[in-house]
Amino acid sequence: MSRTTKRRTSLTLDATVLDEARDLGLNVSAVANAALRRAVAQTRGQQWLKANSSAFTAQAVWHEKNGHPLADIIAGPGQSTWKD
Repeated sequence: MSRTTKRRTSLTLDATVLDEARDLGLNVSAVANAALRRAVAQTRGQQWLKANSSAFTAQAVWHEKNGHPLADIIAGPGQSTWKD
C-alpha cells in the first residue's frame, strides 16, 4: 500500500455549500482532493491533445489521401469493411 504525502492548505469556499456538506457528513478534504484529481487529469488530457494536434491533423490528411492502411480488414458495426 502506498502512502500519500499530504499538505495542509487554505481554501475559500461558499459558506452555504460548506455548511450543507458538513451537515451531510461529507469529508470536505476528500471531496476537494477528488475534484482536484479530476481537474488535473482533464487539464493534462487537454494539454496532450493540444500538443499532439498537428500529428492528428497530419494523420487525417494522410488517411484522406491514402485511405486507411487496414481498410480491407476493419469491420464496422454492420460487419462491413472500411471500404464498403
